[in-house]
Amino acid sequence: MKKKLIYVFMLFITILLILFIPFKNTVAFHYEDTSKLLAYLSVNDMDTFQIKYTHSIHLTDVIETYELSNKQIKQIELSYDTFAVGMPSGPEGDEIFERKDGQYIISNMNRTFPFIDLSTGQVVANHRVVSKGKEYELKKYIKPGTWVRISYETMNLFQLLRGVKMNER
Repeated sequence: MKKKLIYVFMLFITILLILFIPFKNTVAFHYEDTSKLLAYLSVNDMDTFQIKYTHSIHLTDVIETYELSNKQIKQIELSYDTFAVGMPSGPEGDEIFERKDGQYIISNMNRTFPFIDLSTGQVVANHRVVSKGKEYELKKYIKPGTWVRISYETMNLFQLLRGVKMNER
């Protein structure tokens, strides 16, 4: 009887460890600034991803490129078609500004964030996330008009089961 109790206890501890020890790196999309996970991408350290959207005034695509490291999100590039309202007219600091294939590109950016807050577009923006060459429309996973907090975090199985995986490995 004592051996059975020890085995049951060990099984219980093993299940707890499997459920609650963080192991999966993700770009997580949480509802506002809560712990409610809406969706996530499986990623690795030093991966890049992009947020792509249609600008509400000039109606052309804007692409923001980010790199992941040390649980931080670093913007490394910005690409857009026109100098309309809300778009930068040049680089800052050590950034590089160029025009290539009809696009204005600011590269060598080094803007680091613990998270990014984004209000997903209801009408025009059509926010998309691009990871490993695949594009995911946020409106398929998150209701348009929702404020989401995007962060780079390591999750456990219990957390992963609460959200929708956007990319399949």
